[in-house]
Amino acid sequence: MAVEITQFLLYAQSADAKIRTEAESNLRQFQEQNLPAFLLSLSVELSNNEKPTESRRLAGIVLKNSLDAKDAARKEHLVQQWVAMDISIKSQIKDLLLRTLGSSVTEASHTSAQVIAKIASIEIPRKEWPELIGSLLINMTQQDRPAALKQATLETLGYVCEEISHQDLVQDEVNSVLTAVVQGMNLAEHSSEVRLAATRALYNALDFAQTNFENEMERNYIMKVVCETAMSKEAEIRQSAFECLVSIASMYYEVLDPYMQTLFELTLKTVRGDEEAVALQAIEFWSSICDEEIELQEYESAESGDSGPHHSHFIEKALSSLVPMLLDTLLKQEDDQDQDDGVWNLSMAGGTCLGLVARTVGDAIVPLVMPFVEANILKPEWRCREAATYAFGSILEGPTIEKLSPLVYAGLDFLLNAMRDENRHVKDTTAWTLSRIFELLHSPGSGFSVISPANIQRVLGVLLESVKDAPNVAEKVCGAIYYLAQGYEDAGTSSSLLSPYLPQIISSLIETAERTDGGDSKLRSSAYETLNEVVRCSNIVETSHIIAQLLPVIMNKLGQTVEHQIISSDDREKQGDLQALLCGVLQVIIQKLSNTDDTKPIILQAADQIMILFLKVFACRSSTVHEEAMLAIGALAYATGPKFGKYMVEFHKYLEMGLQNFEEYQVCAITVGVVGDVCRAIDEDILPYCDGIMSHLVKDLASGELHRSVKPAIFSCFGDIALAIGVHFENYLHVAIQMMQGAAGLCSQMDTNDEEMVEYGNQLRRSIFEAYSGILQGFKNSKPELMLPHAEKLLQFIELVSRDRHRYHWLLFRIFILPMCLVCSILTILILLWGL
Repeated sequence: MAVEITQFLLYAQSADAKIRTEAESNLRQFQEQNLPAFLLSLSVELSNNEKPTESRRLAGIVLKNSLDAKDAARKEHLVQQWVAMDISIKSQIKDLLLRTLGSSVTEASHTSAQVIAKIASIEIPRKEWPELIGSLLINMTQQDRPAALKQATLETLGYVCEEISHQDLVQDEVNSVLTAVVQGMNLAEHSSEVRLAATRALYNALDFAQTNFENEMERNYIMKVVCETAMSKEAEIRQSAFECLVSIASMYYEVLDPYMQTLFELTLKTVRGDEEAVALQAIEFWSSICDEEIELQEYESAESGDSGPHHSHFIEKALSSLVPMLLDTLLKQEDDQDQDDGVWNLSMAGGTCLGLVARTVGDAIVPLVMPFVEANILKPEWRCREAATYAFGSILEGPTIEKLSPLVYAGLDFLLNAMRDENRHVKDTTAWTLSRIFELLHSPGSGFSVISPANIQRVLGVLLESVKDAPNVAEKVCGAIYYLAQGYEDAGTSSSLLSPYLPQIISSLIETAERTDGGDSKLRSSAYETLNEVVRCSNIVETSHIIAQLLPVIMNKLGQTVEHQIISSDDREKQGDLQALLCGVLQVIIQKLSNTDDTKPIILQAADQIMILFLKVFACRSSTVHEEAMLAIGALAYATGPKFGKYMVEFHKYLEMGLQNFEEYQVCAITVGVVGDVCRAIDEDILPYCDGIMSHLVKDLASGELHRSVKPAIFSCFGDIALAIGVHFENYLHVAIQMMQGAAGLCSQMDTNDEEMVEYGNQLRRSIFEAYSGILQGFKNSKPELMLPHAEKLLQFIELVSRDRHRYHWLLFRIFILPMCLVCSILTILILLWGL
C-alpha cells in the first residue's frame, strides 16, 4: 500500500486533469474505507526520507486537512474522528511526526510541525499528550541536536502555542517553553534560521507569558533579548522581533514604562533608516500603544473616575518627537501607489498612526502638525502637497470642534481648489480629506457644520465635477457626497440644503455608476451606496417627487439586467453584482416612500411591478442578488402590509430555498428575518405556508452544517410566526419548545472564558425569550392552557439567567435587553395562570 499511496500522491499533482482526478478519487476512497490506516500511511510517507519530496509534502497537507477545517461543523467532525481512533494508531502517527522534525527536507519538517500542532490542539486540552512539550524541549536542550531539528522544533512550539490556550499548560511548562524560545534567539549560539524560528515562536508564545511579565527579572530578560533581536543584521529577524514588540505593546502595556525610552530610540532609528517591512512594524508598535491608550481613555470615561487599568500616557510624553517622525513618513509615497489596490506602505502606515495619535491626545496634536501642512501644501513637488493634505485629513478625529473649526473653515476653499490639482495622488487624498471633513465636522442636527447656504453650491459644484475624474478619485468623491448627505440625517423636518440639488446629485451618481472604466467595479458600488445614502437622508417632504421619479428609473435598470445575454460565468457574476446593487437602491426607495402616509401610495401602486421584477431576479439564481433581493422584499412586505399575501403563492418557494441555503449562511439568516417581516405584514395569511417554513426552520436548528450565527434569529422567528397565526401554532408547539429548551441547556454549558461564546450565549438567550413571548402572546386569547406544561421550565430559565454569575459580561445585556423580554414573558405567564 505504501507504493500505491506514493503514486496516488504524485498523480494527484499531475498536470493531466484526468490523471489528477482519478488519483484524488483513489485517495478519498482509501480515506473513507479505513481512516486510521490512511492517516498512518500518510505519516509513514511524510517521515520516509527515501520518498519524493513532492509526495511527502502533499502527504503532510492531506494529513493536516484530515484534522482541521475552516468550517466549524466540519472541524468538529474531524476532531471527533481523531478522538475515536485507536490509541496505538495515534501513538504511531505522533511518533512518526516527531521523528520527521529532524528531516533534512525542509518541506517535510515544516509540514510535520504544523500537523503536530493540529493534533496538539485536539489532545492537549484533553490532557491526552502530556509528554509532547517535554519531547520538544529535549531537542532544544541537548547540545548534539542538529540546527535543522532545533529550527523545526521551534516552529512546532510556535504553532502549538498558536493552536492551544495558555490555560492548557501548567506554569512550569510555560517557563520551559519560553526559556527554550528565548535562548533560541541568542545570536552567539544559533544560526539565523534558528533565531528566526525562535523569534516567530516567541510571538505565538507571548500570550502564555503573563506570569513571566509580572516578574521584573524575567520581564527584563525577555525585553532585552527582543530589543537586541530587533537590531539583528537579518531584516527578516528584525521584522519578526518588531512584531513581538507590537504584540507586547497590546498585551503588557502596563509594564512597559521602564523600556519606553529604549523602544522610542529603537523605533525612531528603524522608521528613518530600515527596510520598509521592518519600518512598518516599528510604526505599528506606536499604533498599538495608541489603541491601548484610546481604550483606557474610553474606560475612564465610562467608569466616571473609578480606579481601573493604569494609564501611562506614553503618547503624550513622546508627542513632540513622535509626530515629526510620523510626518516624515508621509513624504515617502510610491510613484505608482493606488490606495484602491490595498497597497500598504510607509506613508499610509504613518498617516494611520498619526490619526490614532490625534485620537489619543486630541488638541495637543494640532500645533505640531499644522506647521508641516502650511510648509508643504504649496510646494511644487507633488509629494509635499499630498503629504500635507494627508496630514491634515489624518488629525480631524480627536481634537475638539473648537480647535479644528477655524482651520477647516480656512482650508475648505483651498481643498476645493486642490481637486483640480495636476497630480492624481493629490486629488485622491484631497477627496478623502473632504470626506473626512463632512463625516466629522458636518452635523447640522447638532448645531455645527462647515456647510452653509453660502458655500453649498460651490462645494457641490466641485464634487459633481470631480466625480467624473479618474476612478480612484471618483470613488473618494462618492465618499465625500455620502457623508455630506449623511449629515442631514438627524436634521429632522428642517429643510436640507441639499434638497434643491438632489436631481443633479442623483443624475451624477447614476452616470458614475454606469462608467465602464471602473475596473473591478468598486466605483459602481460606491456610486450606488452613495445614492442610497442620499435618498435615505433626504427630506421626504421636499424631495418625495424626486424620489418617486427615481423609482421607475431603477426598476427599468433592474429589468434590463434580467434580459442580459449570459454566455460565461463572468457574465453571470457581473449580472448578479449589478442586480444586487439595484435591489439595494430599491430597498432604500421603498423604505423612504413608505414611511409617510402621503408617499406610501406610490409604493402600493408600483408594488406588483416591483415584485414581478424581484421574482425574475430570483430566477437568475445568484446567491449575491438573492441576499439583496430578500432584504428589498422584506421592505416591500412592511410597506404593503396585508396586501403582500397575494405574492406568497410565487414567493414562498424562494423563501424555502433561502432557508435551505446552509453554504451561504448570510442568505439563510436574511431569509429568516424576511419570514418575520412577512409574518408581521400578513398575519394569519402566512398559515398555508407554515408547514414548509417551520419544517425548514427546525432542520436549520438541528443542522451541524449551518453557521451558528443564524440560529438565534430562528428562535425569534418562532415568536413572529406564533404571533401571526395564534392558536394554530399548536401544531408546532412541541418541536419548538423542545428546540428552545435544548438551546437553553446549551447556554448553561458554554465556556464562560470565551468572550465570543458568551456573546453568542447572550444572543441565544435573548432570542429564546423572544420566542417564548411571541408564543405566549399568540395563545393568550385562545388556548392559554397549552403553555402550562412548559411554564415551570420557562420560569427556571428566567431564574437561571437572572442569577448568572458572570456579571461583567451580562451587564449591558441585563440593563438594556433582558428586562423587556423577562417582563413580557413573566407577565404573560401570570396572566395565563390567573385566567385559569
